[in-house]
Amino acid sequence: MPLTPETLPRHELIGLDVTVAAASNPDVIGIEGKVVTETTRTLGIEGADRVWHVPKDDATFEFALPSGVVTVDGSRLVARPARRTEQTGDSKWR
Repeated sequence: MPLTPETLPRHELIGLDVTVAAASNPDVIGIEGKVVTETTRTLGIEGADRVWHVPKDDATFEFALPSGVVTVDGSRLVARPARRTEQTGDSKWR
């Protein structure tokens, strides 16, 4: 399945460039870098000086894809990374 704005929540996020566009914690807004870790509730974003662990549920992320920038509400990403592909959208594997 190609990586498109519609299918982004069903793909592996580690390695993608991301920016925190909005968040309930103003200290994390504007953080940008590569996704280096992912848990059920957080994304680990490696910035210039450290790795930030940003809660998915409280943020909006902008992912840079070859086709352009995709904005995703973090609540769509809250799930165990291995299970997210099964729970988001239609899946022939369910």
